[in-house]
Amino acid sequence: MKKIIITLSSIFIAINAIAQTFNGNIEFKYFNSKDTSTNIYIVKDKVIKLDQYKRSQSAMEGSFIFDLNANTVKFLNPKRRVWGINKSETPPIIKGQCVVTKGGTKKIQGTNCNEYIVKNTEENTQITYWIATEKYNFFIPLLKLWNRKDKQSIYFAKIEGLPEGSMPFLSEEKSISDGKVISKLEVIKITKRTPEDSELEVPAGYNKYDQ
Repeated sequence: MKKIIITLSSIFIAINAIAQTFNGNIEFKYFNSKDTSTNIYIVKDKVIKLDQYKRSQSAMEGSFIFDLNANTVKFLNPKRRVWGINKSETPPIIKGQCVVTKGGTKKIQGTNCNEYIVKNTEENTQITYWIATEKYNFFIPLLKLWNRKDKQSIYFAKIEGLPEGSMPFLSEEKSISDGKVISKLEVIKITKRTPEDSELEVPAGYNKYDQ
């Protein structure tokens, strides 16, 4: 009887975790000294498409399709109508030490977020993250799979002990010496829905690009 109770409990926990996993669209803005872009995650279970636009959403710059089951990343170029396999980048070595401190809480897009500050004096960089800690189970595996070189991604990986489903809703990179903002990411819209499979596939008519 005890084994049956444990099994049923495990099934309930698994079902509950699946039910809480986010499916839908997450729209966010990326700002730096040179440009502003709009980005949209389209999430369905373990497959995520990232559409990237410059300033206005009238023309798409490009897309990535992440398959967390297959551990693959595909890139799409809508101008040339080609797609290919995105090669994993090798992150640069961080100079000095990243020190992580936890701060307060605030609501962003109706979600409670915890503040984490990652500071590296040798690199003259401080990044403040406001992190939601529920149901965004795709984000951390996606970041590990993508393996980007930007400091926003690298410093986020230095925050230990984050619960599964954590995702920053706002992050701001600053120069420590003068307080100047270098880059900023901010979630501006969340839409819960179940995307069609076709939204997460390479469009018809695209040719494969072999690097």
